[in-house]
Amino acid sequence: MPAFKVPTFQDRVASAGTAKQKALEKLKAKAPVDEAVMAERRRVFEEKQQALNEERAQKAAALAAAKAEKAAAKAAKLAEEKAAAELKAARLKPASAAEMKAARDARYAARKAKAR
Repeated sequence: MPAFKVPTFQDRVASAGTAKQKALEKLKAKAPVDEAVMAERRRVFEEKQQALNEERAQKAAALAAAKAEKAAAKAAKLAEEKAAAELKAARLKPASAAEMKAARDARYAARKAKAR
């Protein structure tokens, strides 16, 4: 009995080629597909693709609307924060010399009125 022979690269390529050839012959031996059946399959496939494309378009539109809404909310929040910062800055802004003198005089007058 001969010992086991490890197949070489050429042996493997040749066996793969013969297997491919047999598979191709087997495929060609099948009965040809009816054109009406193929047309029906093609129509069903196209309908599925169209429905899938419409669904994707709806999802994309919903996503775009959500992004726009989020951006608008962010812009409104930034505007509100800016207005609050401006109001705070206006409160902390030092008054003019005349305003400071008027406030000091008012406090002085209130203190004198309280003493009487």
